[in-house]
Amino acid sequence: MDKHLQQIWLIRHGETSWSITGRHTGRTDIALTDRGKLQAEEVKRRLAGHAFSLVLTSPLTRALETCRIAGYGKIAQHLDDLMEWDYGQYEGRSTASIREELPGWTIWNGNPPGGEPITQVARRADNIVKLAANADGNVAIFAHSHFLRVLAARWLGLSPEAGRLLSLDTASVSILSYERENRVISMWNNICHLPGENCG
Repeated sequence: MDKHLQQIWLIRHGETSWSITGRHTGRTDIALTDRGKLQAEEVKRRLAGHAFSLVLTSPLTRALETCRIAGYGKIAQHLDDLMEWDYGQYEGRSTASIREELPGWTIWNGNPPGGEPITQVARRADNIVKLAANADGNVAIFAHSHFLRVLAARWLGLSPEAGRLLSLDTASVSILSYERENRVISMWNNICHLPGENCG
């Protein structure tokens, strides 16, 4: 396959009870809600007909469930590098609650105490970018919001902090690819809504 035709598909896991309320969900192993499972079914319909030479997933349940429901569970490789940011003492807390103590705080400009600095998240993302770029064909990656946003920034050669500019919803599908020799984003945060809603 011509490397410049390669696509890297990024799939964020479906809804969880914590994603609904904006709580930072790093290494806490939370399952999908019933709605999250329905979202994963929509992802399955969206990916139908697409063959991937490599499928990678975070080992955390919410990503594994999304990958399995989407139909790729039996061929996916589980990689610890795909786990979400380790939020340390901020695990389970919303940005609003953290800002009551630290006005203006965001995960992008303030390393979580007891957690993972953004440089470490970027190193993990770089490992995945290298693995995906060296694959012989298209790649699907099932993972988490903040991590995938860092990964996309690193794909583009940007600083990991640039991930703050890339909003990513649950059960969304995004595609990284090439335009000639340049790495680009060809689709971002494309959401397949549940039946009765429009897929945008």
